[in-house]
Amino acid sequence: MSDYRFPYKDAAFLLNDLLDFDQLCVDAGLEEVNTELALAILEEAGRFGSEVLAPLNTVGDELGAKLTDEGVQETPGFADAYRQYIDNGWASLSGPEAYGGQGMPRVLGAGTTEIWYSACAAFSLCPLLTTGAVEALIKHGSKELQDAYLPGLVSGEWTGTMCLTEASAGSDLAAVACKVVPEGDHYLMIGQKIFITWGDHQMTENVIHLVLARLPDAPPGVKGISLFLVPKYLLDENGRPGKRNDVYAVGLEHKLGIHASPTVTLNFGDNGGAVAYLVGEPHQGLMAMFTMMNDARQGVGIQGLGVAVRSYQQAAEYARERLQGTRKDGSRYPIIQFPDVRRMLMTMKSATEAMRGLVYVAAAENDRIKTAESPEDAARHAARTGVYTPIVKGWITEFAQEVTYLGMQVHGGAGYIEETGSAQHVRDERIMTIYEGTTGIQGLDLAGRKTVMDKGEAVQALLQEMLADAEKVSALDELSGMGVSLKEAVQTGREATDWLLENAQRDKHAIGSASVNYMMLMGFLCGGWVMALSALKATQSLANGGSDKKFLQAKIVTAKFYFDHLLPRTGAYLAAIKAGSSSMMALDEDQF
Repeated sequence: MSDYRFPYKDAAFLLNDLLDFDQLCVDAGLEEVNTELALAILEEAGRFGSEVLAPLNTVGDELGAKLTDEGVQETPGFADAYRQYIDNGWASLSGPEAYGGQGMPRVLGAGTTEIWYSACAAFSLCPLLTTGAVEALIKHGSKELQDAYLPGLVSGEWTGTMCLTEASAGSDLAAVACKVVPEGDHYLMIGQKIFITWGDHQMTENVIHLVLARLPDAPPGVKGISLFLVPKYLLDENGRPGKRNDVYAVGLEHKLGIHASPTVTLNFGDNGGAVAYLVGEPHQGLMAMFTMMNDARQGVGIQGLGVAVRSYQQAAEYARERLQGTRKDGSRYPIIQFPDVRRMLMTMKSATEAMRGLVYVAAAENDRIKTAESPEDAARHAARTGVYTPIVKGWITEFAQEVTYLGMQVHGGAGYIEETGSAQHVRDERIMTIYEGTTGIQGLDLAGRKTVMDKGEAVQALLQEMLADAEKVSALDELSGMGVSLKEAVQTGREATDWLLENAQRDKHAIGSASVNYMMLMGFLCGGWVMALSALKATQSLANGGSDKKFLQAKIVTAKFYFDHLLPRTGAYLAAIKAGSSSMMALDEDQF
């Protein structure tokens, strides 16, 4: 079982060459923050991930979390690791300074988040939901709620959860039945929520639940949903956790993977009602919750990347060490020399580098919303972020399944045996296409809300930027073929977008039938765009005497592999989109 190693060189390349991190910090007014500091932070995060979190990955898988009479008991070792996580300032890295955070750019937070997920995905799901809760309270919470709860959440001393799902209301939030009634300056909540990630544990002195529920006068459907804050412990007159609130963990799911991440059933109000506080306006809870949800969706995309990276590293190490072939002289050689093993490893390597590039680009776009010089610019960056979010979540987590599958395949029969650790990556990765909105929901979001409802404006702006960059790549003789291929792939994106805009008007099934294929097409296209830009920057750096020639040369070769073997998938997705919905919807239900 291989140790985790943070891919420092690639992160440094992305920050310095692809994103111009220094300029991003200048725009944000962060005079003391620059690439040198960011890389020092990432290097230290890599050390913490390798030395503290990574050893817990197998322990968490084998021992998991337990439900006791005192609530959920986390895996042994997790509480100590979480205390170090807080004490070292990792929880507050990108948090708002007004509430004790360090105010670092989101793109730096994305870099450290990849490290946490590669090291131990189950552990890292806990701070993921806390970050989302912070975002929701900043944008929608009252001043009183912000002052009372944000310092504890930003520091990580308290953790947050997102409570949407009920037994009869999964993705269909219109069916939410959890109810609240007014009680003085607060509300009392009665109901049950299921599938709550890190819904209970003993690592912190409080857990803050953000819960969707209905007021007594709520209209039916999603227009009647409100968002409430329900603390595990009520705050006393000093703002510290005091009396136990009426919310308890009553069930713990037995899952395929991420065993150390407790997935909990929570009962609210079994003893009269859980004290709850309204977040935002009545009946506007869905909008407030989506602030948290969208933050979590980008986080899950990073999670998919992180586990894929760990699987790739383990597969590459195994392939270098596993002796299988025999030469004529009787000497043996490792399987990494076999072309088919190279095919798998190059797919994994190029996939993870494309994913990482897109994660950094998307996170930087989120930073630019806050540094925009005008409301129009902010809206443009917000629209671009809206396009990236379902791609980061949907495409990366889907493609990451392929990466972990290949990781197991490289190991051969040994990969199917738990002791090697490869199987855990496959199991842990599998949930990521499901929670925080399934792949189908991400596809509908991109194709429907972000493309058709927008009349294609944000997507077309992205495609136009890609086309301009393809011209720059084409201008270099050694990359001209890559530039031509990128232009062709951009054209597939345009054709797919035009097809959606045209057919959505006359076929009610057009968006649903094309949505996932459209999202995957855009994902592979975005990956190709990022890899082409990386090849361009690496080629320019080599020409200017770049010091790490082997890394830069490998970056170019990896990009060429992506273009040779992965970018062509955009054409197949376009063909599937254009096939329409006819055969998909033709059978009667009883014919399945």
